[in-house]
Amino acid sequence: MAGVYRASRQWERIIRQWVTEEAAVDLTHFKSERPNHKMSLWDPEVNGVRYLKTLVHNLATTLDPDDWARLRRTGRREVGDPVAVRWHGMQVCLDYLQATLEVGFIERSVDLRAARVLEIGAGYGRTCHTLLSNHDVAAYCIVDLRSTMRFSRGYLRAVLDDVQFAKLRFVPVEDMDVGHALSGIDFDLGININSFAEMTPDTVRCYLDLIDRRCAALYVKNPVGKYQDRSLDGHVEGDEARWRAMETGPLRQVLDIHDDQAVRAAVPGFLAAYRPSADWSEVADAWAVPWSFYWQAFYRRKRPGAAADRPDD
Repeated sequence: MAGVYRASRQWERIIRQWVTEEAAVDLTHFKSERPNHKMSLWDPEVNGVRYLKTLVHNLATTLDPDDWARLRRTGRREVGDPVAVRWHGMQVCLDYLQATLEVGFIERSVDLRAARVLEIGAGYGRTCHTLLSNHDVAAYCIVDLRSTMRFSRGYLRAVLDDVQFAKLRFVPVEDMDVGHALSGIDFDLGININSFAEMTPDTVRCYLDLIDRRCAALYVKNPVGKYQDRSLDGHVEGDEARWRAMETGPLRQVLDIHDDQAVRAAVPGFLAAYRPSADWSEVADAWAVPWSFYWQAFYRRKRPGAAADRPDD
């Protein structure tokens, strides 16, 4: 039939506005610009949620049966209206996808039955929620800023049952000396996920000293370094926010965070920076999916029970 082969009205508009004759003259950057965003690639600046859901969907296909079992045991994950997808009938978001992987990594290196856990910087509590839903720990202590603790206390009260919530202790850093508050209490496991990199180096050292005195094992998941790539976020929060971010954490070297060789080269520095003292050794370490420049490590004291031998400040 004559006249069937023609552009749709949608594409007539795209041709008129973006895929123009002028745009085809210089192809130097076209794959990162609007013409290609209309021809073959969704614009990441305006399709962030689409890409986030795609990431979660693809990661969900990699989870093993143990990962899904942890998620099933972790109820009320829908609280807070997360950006989520469904895979095999189960809702999953990026936060809890990471949490099931974190807990899976931890439980391969330590027996969590009746364990006493110290988490420094718990965010809103996703890892705590997942760990308590899957293991019968004796106690779980959260040390955090008071402002963040408003979220974790409220969220964990909403998602945990009374027995689980009763195991929690909240220690706001502004209200008391943390070392004094935890004096005489030994923990089987310390946890830090993504917050050491946002503290001053002196604060990180204080926490590592505390872990050295009070914990028998440590799980840490943080970036291996910093980045200055403006294309990733447009530096939308301004130069002051960027400068302040560059001042934090023990690892402040700038690297190409999407170069796997550059990330791998930074791993020895990561392992050394988060080892609490010479009395500790790495039991396991690995790339922390999905972020290209995050690493995770599990450390254990070389002499079991030695935490009690070290005096408090």
